Amino acid sequence: MMSAMNRRTFLQNAGLGAAGLLLSRYPSFADEFSEVKKRVGLIGTGWYGKCDLWRLLQVAPVEVVSLCDVDKRMLADAADICATRQVSRKRPRTYGDYRAMLKEKDLDLVLIATPDHWHALPMIEAVKAGADIYVQKPTSLDVVESQAMLAAARKYQRVVQVGTQRRSTPHLIEARDNILRAGLLGKIAHVELCCYYHMRTRDNPPDSTPPENLDFEMWTGPAPLRPYNRLMHPRGWRAFMEYSNGIVGDMCIHMLDTARWMLDLGWPKRVHSLGGIYVHRASKANTTDTQTATFDFENISVVWQHRTWGTTPDPKYPWALTIYGDKGTLKASVMGYDFIPQGEGKAISREVTYEYEQFPGDRTEKDLERHVAPAIRGHMKDLLRCTASRGRPVADIEQGCISSISSILANVSCQLGRSLAYDPARGVVTGDEEATRLLRRPYRAPWAHPEPGTV
Repeated sequence: MMSAMNRRTFLQNAGLGAAGLLLSRYPSFADEFSEVKKRVGLIGTGWYGKCDLWRLLQVAPVEVVSLCDVDKRMLADAADICATRQVSRKRPRTYGDYRAMLKEKDLDLVLIATPDHWHALPMIEAVKAGADIYVQKPTSLDVVESQAMLAAARKYQRVVQVGTQRRSTPHLIEARDNILRAGLLGKIAHVELCCYYHMRTRDNPPDSTPPENLDFEMWTGPAPLRPYNRLMHPRGWRAFMEYSNGIVGDMCIHMLDTARWMLDLGWPKRVHSLGGIYVHRASKANTTDTQTATFDFENISVVWQHRTWGTTPDPKYPWALTIYGDKGTLKASVMGYDFIPQGEGKAISREVTYEYEQFPGDRTEKDLERHVAPAIRGHMKDLLRCTASRGRPVADIEQGCISSISSILANVSCQLGRSLAYDPARGVVTGDEEATRLLRRPYRAPWAHPEPGTV
């Protein structure tokens, strides 16, 4: 049996890399955050929970005082690593239930990186406890949850940043400012969004008993109680619509939100989607392997397509957005962008910005999407500025809800086989009672679905 001390030593030197863990190898904290001593808690210590938290520790001298997860092993590992990364070297308190963590009411900032079906309830309770929030996308699993989250943020006057970090991606900010706002595209009338990653599981393992380290009852929470399957945890829950919004809620929301941000678009007037499981039908997954969605913004149509099989039309842009204007075209992704002029004009190409000189630990950190690290840091800096000014962050909860709800509506449209016109003021699908009922998923007892008017 590995001792606690040896276990910590192992974590520091294996997988993550000692250089990546030692805070002394990171740059000095930026002057603007030198006085930020916020007390931070994280709910969900898996892959992206740690990615987000370690980026926050890179840009501000916060104190991580609390960690929460339903997986005891994952929780203990995160607490051990956190003690090596933060200035105080203190090991955070650990909890298996977010309600116990929030009951302390001693947190200034709470990060939420749970599976999608667990975003709404912890976020609402955290703002009630007086914390500002960083919540991963999509904001929720159903539309009414997002409405309640927005209502709670405004009622309790909390700053809420959603993890749609394309809005903080350096090369995409440059493309917005130097290509779009400079008018190089001319009249814009069409946007294509796509993802052709083979990211949907093809496996169909048998159901089994949950591992001893996982509180599967709490992990399931308000969702339907399916038999445990090893695909669910960790990280495989996106294969199931009971816990996620599928690839549309995972990948489309990012690119849809990017298009909305770049083009200053609000709510789509209509959403229409078609798709299904057309190729890999033997998989345990119940998410679509093929789906298109059209978001009608009146004078601009935005069309999404994902396909988890076959080849990508443009190998350089397998997950991307393409904005078409009468003077040129902009292709953009997490890896860079290309401006292609129509006729005369100079083509412009940029690649993703890495920050290895300032943050050498990025090179060795386990499971880090290195090309995304600068964007997460930018997102965290923006959040911290807004917690000081009490302003709205770049990915404010309202913007996150618009992109999330639009993506959820695409799935509802796909389920029903017809287009939907959502009325955000009334929270209904106009003239469609059946679709409106699908905006709220049933909650499993004893959990109660949050309501916008009663949070």
